[in-house]
Amino acid sequence: MTSSLQPIQSPSDLRSLPEARLEDVCADVRNAIVETISQTGGHLAAGLGAVELSVALHYVFDTPRDRLIWDVGHQGYPHKMLTGRREQFSSIGQKEGMGKFLRRHESSFDVFGAGHAGTSISAATGVAEAIARRGGDEHTVAVIGDGALTAGMAYEGLNNAGFLKLSNLVVVLNDNQMSISRNVGALTGFLARRWSAPLTQRLKHGVTTFLESVPYVGEDLVEIARRAEQALKAFVSPAMLFEGLGFNYIGPINGHNIQELVETLTNVRDMEHNEHPILVHCYTKKGYGYEPSQADPIKYHGVSKFEVSSGSMEKSSGGPPSWTSAFAGGLIDLAGEDERIVGITAAMAGGTGLDKFQEAFPGRFYDAGIAEQHAVTFAAGMATEGLKPVCAIYSTFLQRGFDQIVHDVCVQELDVTFAIDRAGLVGADGATHQGFYDLGYLRMLPGTIVMSPKDENELRQMLKTAIDYPGPAAVRYPRGNALGVPIDPEIKPLPIGEAELILDGDDVAIVALGHLVSEARDAAERLRADGISAALLNARFVKPLDTRRLSELAGRCRAMVVVEEHSIQAGLGDTVAAALAGLGQSLPLKLLGIPDQRVEHGSAGQWRAEFGLDAAGIESAARELLDGGSPASAGE
Repeated sequence: MTSSLQPIQSPSDLRSLPEARLEDVCADVRNAIVETISQTGGHLAAGLGAVELSVALHYVFDTPRDRLIWDVGHQGYPHKMLTGRREQFSSIGQKEGMGKFLRRHESSFDVFGAGHAGTSISAATGVAEAIARRGGDEHTVAVIGDGALTAGMAYEGLNNAGFLKLSNLVVVLNDNQMSISRNVGALTGFLARRWSAPLTQRLKHGVTTFLESVPYVGEDLVEIARRAEQALKAFVSPAMLFEGLGFNYIGPINGHNIQELVETLTNVRDMEHNEHPILVHCYTKKGYGYEPSQADPIKYHGVSKFEVSSGSMEKSSGGPPSWTSAFAGGLIDLAGEDERIVGITAAMAGGTGLDKFQEAFPGRFYDAGIAEQHAVTFAAGMATEGLKPVCAIYSTFLQRGFDQIVHDVCVQELDVTFAIDRAGLVGADGATHQGFYDLGYLRMLPGTIVMSPKDENELRQMLKTAIDYPGPAAVRYPRGNALGVPIDPEIKPLPIGEAELILDGDDVAIVALGHLVSEARDAAERLRADGISAALLNARFVKPLDTRRLSELAGRCRAMVVVEEHSIQAGLGDTVAAALAGLGQSLPLKLLGIPDQRVEHGSAGQWRAEFGLDAAGIESAARELLDGGSPASAGE
């Protein structure tokens, strides 16, 4: 480990250094992040862009007594390096290791958990108000990126903080004109381009030329005009927006100049007679200081292992396409046949595969920014005019649009398709990103159909089914590679509510959903090889449920196992149990799913094995029931 970081076990050690040493600390933090992430993979570019900011904040403010709250966690890697977790950094994203995001139970320096964007200002406003109520003198600092300012919640927080006149609150705007991809929307232009517009520049040049031509006083007139320009800039700059919300605006400043940051933040900390919250506007570059990531911050936002000197990443060994790419290919094929289909995402064009759709149909692609609520209602508005919007959002992020799904889509019975990526276990991204809850809140909504495919060919069929259905429909699918099955040349819809009986039998029925059908099939084949007549039903639909086939299986089998990668509290298993009870049918029943607990980071395979969702676990559950074991849900 480099010498400047070795003695820094906490920010108090950092604050004992002379300011002249801080540039060395920044360089060593950046190098340590690059070296570690090159071996482990993880989020890279965002943290590199926030190194100087992290060092300056911990140097100036008395953390953790002064509360430092980060938005998301991508930019939090330097913060973790400086707060006693440097030695654990190589375990990032691994089961039982350090988390990729901010977690309250991981460190006292992680004041507020952060996995979804746009929350820091609201959380900091609550913290600052609580401190003010008890008469405390601690500062509260919220760091938010300009990408997160596309989240409406950020403005709700700004508005409330300004109204409360929280003089102990500082908001630091880390402005790099990026979220994961390039920022979209009017606000980014307001922050970034106001005085670079060609018309403005032509007018400025023309006025300057004219004034310079005035005899004797031309130079004086140019100087007067220059001063007037600065005053006008102050009026129409971001200061107008933030000061209109009740903040004192300071900046913009260079977020990579450690001396400028320390001086500015010190002045902010020590400001007297201040009666308003303060917003400090910093310009940074995502990926700063490591040439490959600085040149392509989108590519290096989240990385696999890579070679430091060249930046080249480990290449995939091939194999089946990802579920995401299978979705994108299916949507492109369907959109080629139906011009009413449009694609919508919330700042995740690359992650959802809609970047490929954008290439094919640039005029039919919409990125709403980090604004899932708006994206859902935007899709609903389009549906009222006869379009066929497909809203592609990760399961964990679609939760943020729940009220809009209910009120703006389902209550109005509008024709919106939800393509729910990363449904189920998500590996190293951990608790804030797990996709365990979508079935629970979707299946209770009237008029919806909810599906999950066993393979990529069935995904295409379900996408066609959802788009054809004249109401709300959802297709959920996992992270990672699909199965590599042959693809039908023509995409045909499925009969709504009809499950698929893959194997018939009369000893035990295994009812599986989505990609776990393949694990269930392996389990069924093992049982059958041992003389146990195992049936396998690919549920396909959680709503409407195929009660006819379930009833048939329950009527002739001695036991039933239901398998899903979703919370057992509100998923397929609950639905099956309620349906059988309603039919008056009873048999030993085991529900395998995600137990009622927080599930942290770790490989999906590790967690499936722990929860009994792999072939061995499913086989074991079936044998237990047949041998007379007590029926129970996984995790009990």
